[in-house]
Amino acid sequence: MKLDTIVNQPVVDTPRFALRPLRRSDLGLIEMHTADRELARMTTSIPNPVPPGATEAFIARAQSADRVEDVWAIDGSTEGHPEVMGLISLTRVDEGQTEIGYWIGKAFWNTGLASEAVRALIAANPLESSTIFASVFQDNPASARVLTNCGFQYLGDAESFSVARDATVPTWTYSLKLD
Repeated sequence: MKLDTIVNQPVVDTPRFALRPLRRSDLGLIEMHTADRELARMTTSIPNPVPPGATEAFIARAQSADRVEDVWAIDGSTEGHPEVMGLISLTRVDEGQTEIGYWIGKAFWNTGLASEAVRALIAANPLESSTIFASVFQDNPASARVLTNCGFQYLGDAESFSVARDATVPTWTYSLKLD
């Protein structure tokens, strides 16, 4: 049996959930959520369908000591909810700059979970970021509201490729200064 790699990544506790590093045991719940076509279409990197081995490779990258992206599971198990209700991440972009990304399992949409997870990660600021960037597809206004409700400022329009859509999609770009 292969044990989880211990990563230098903090756990962030909130009243409703904990943000914690990924574990190999998260595989099934991550695959269940990301199999949803509607969820995958709102991300740049989740294919639909998810190929065999892709989630396992994603978890291994998240546990790697030389990773550029720190990923946390939104774990509600202490409050009687699933161990993975979604994921949130910070990707190192440049010195003091990160990009935040998140997805929430469809069963938890419109519950405030994304906003609470984003606020918790901003407050913890585990990578000591001075600026956090984010982008959302323009056909995902709910995700844009999460960002603006958490203090992000609109920067402009851009485009990103969506693997699930196999297309370039218009985006809105945001930033949050923490200095």
